[in-house]
Amino acid sequence: MSIGQVLSILTSEFPDVTPSKLRFLEERGLVTPARTQSGYRKFAKADVERLRLILAMQRDCYLPLNVIRKYLADVDAGLNPVMPGATTATVPSMLGGARRYSRDDLVKQSHGSITLLNDAISASLLPATETYGDDALAVLKALVELQRVGIEPRHLRGFRAAADREVGLIESALVPVARRNTVSSRAHVAERASEISQQLELVRTSLIRSALGRLAP
Repeated sequence: MSIGQVLSILTSEFPDVTPSKLRFLEERGLVTPARTQSGYRKFAKADVERLRLILAMQRDCYLPLNVIRKYLADVDAGLNPVMPGATTATVPSMLGGARRYSRDDLVKQSHGSITLLNDAISASLLPATETYGDDALAVLKALVELQRVGIEPRHLRGFRAAADREVGLIESALVPVARRNTVSSRAHVAERASEISQQLELVRTSLIRSALGRLAP
């Protein structure tokens, strides 16, 4: 397949994917399409599924490219690595791509309810869409467990505001790189944003653990 044909396959699931993005992933060694004698890229079906997995890992798990590259290298070596950021030890098949769930499937897999899903959407904890990834499934499963102890999605509305503030911090930190407005700089911004997000998560987790320690000394 040509790069245009690959884009036509992927854009329905990944609207932001561009030829520049695919070329950048090739430059970083995450996918290696064949080349014709005249130098045109030719993608096999396996290349497309590999791209789908890479894009899903970025979108659903917020993983930087160096982590994704290590995971793919282990897969290529015949190992059975755990998906970074996955909620279970099950690794999605390279042939099957990342799992997507309809609203009904999401509710069924999480053992939740349509009402809980709608409440999560109203509280801006999940997007209002027709299909969801594993990240959304993990969130809804967590909400099911929280509901058991009386914590409802409406109690977590502040989480969206906190997340937006965190994104604002990340954007401010990356302004110097973003101003370059080149293909490589845009890709670098996305990768660095994921890395900064992980560091902020470590700080947040540490603060929560410290507070919990005061509850049960």
